[in-house]
Amino acid sequence: MSFKLSDHSAHNLNYHFVWCPKYRRKVLIDGIPKRLKQLIELKASNLKITIEAIEIMPDHVHVFISAPPTLAPHHIAAQFKGFTSHELRKEFPELRSKLPTLWSRSYYVGACGHASETIVKMYIENQKGK
Repeated sequence: MSFKLSDHSAHNLNYHFVWCPKYRRKVLIDGIPKRLKQLIELKASNLKITIEAIEIMPDHVHVFISAPPTLAPHHIAAQFKGFTSHELRKEFPELRSKLPTLWSRSYYVGACGHASETIVKMYIENQKGK
């Protein structure tokens, strides 16, 4: 079993997040997915989160992460969605004209134990084939 150490804990907290653009519009196309991935990686680094897998589809985003126990899942989702929305809408004006806000208010988060880590990674990596 693999785990991470911090000053006061040993942990193995993995989360699978999925979120969609408002109205599930297929706006994550052209150069947007590449930039979105860079922004998610930047925010993850700032939060001391490890990205295990990421896949960006035209109408939704999958991110599988390992996070410290000091970060609640709702905080992680808010940080990823808020930061990426702000930056992408600034860099890609067409997103401002197509949608009132980039992301829908909802998201999915699932906690994954060590045993299901491989299965979640395979699921995310196989999303492109659908």
